[in-house]
Amino acid sequence: MDIDAWVWWLIGAVGLGIPLVLTAMPEFGMFAAGAVAAAITAALGGGVVAQVLVFVAVSVALLAVVRPIANRHRDQRPQHRSGIDALKGRTAVVLERVDSRGGRIKLAGEIWSARSLDADLSFEPGQQVDVVDIDGATAVVM
Repeated sequence: MDIDAWVWWLIGAVGLGIPLVLTAMPEFGMFAAGAVAAAITAALGGGVVAQVLVFVAVSVALLAVVRPIANRHRDQRPQHRSGIDALKGRTAVVLERVDSRGGRIKLAGEIWSARSLDADLSFEPGQQVDVVDIDGATAVVM
C-alpha cells in the first residue's frame, strides 16, 4: 500500500491535534496548522524539502505572531476580586451611628460592624459611606 505524502502530513496534523485537545497547549495547534500547510504543498506536487520548509515556516510564523498576541490578551484580562477585596471601595448605608468606636452598616446586602477611618468623623443612620478597608469583621469607612 503506497500512501501519498500529503496523507502522512494530515495524519501528522491530527496527531498534533490530539495533545492540543488533551493539554490545551495552543503550540500544538500551530504545529498542526504547519502540517496542514505541508500537506497542501505535497498535494500540489512540492518535494520533500519544500514540504518540510513550509511546515517549519508556517509553524514558526504562527508561534512568532500568535503567541505574543495571546499572551498580551491574557495579561489584559480584568482580575476578578473576591472575598474582602471585593468589598473594598463599595458604598454602604449606615444603620446605626458609626464613629471611631463602632457602629453598623449595610454592605452588599449584609449587616457589618463598622468604624470610621478618622477618629473625628461620625456618620448618622441613612448616610452613605465608602468602605476603605476590612479589618477582621469590621468595615473601616469614610
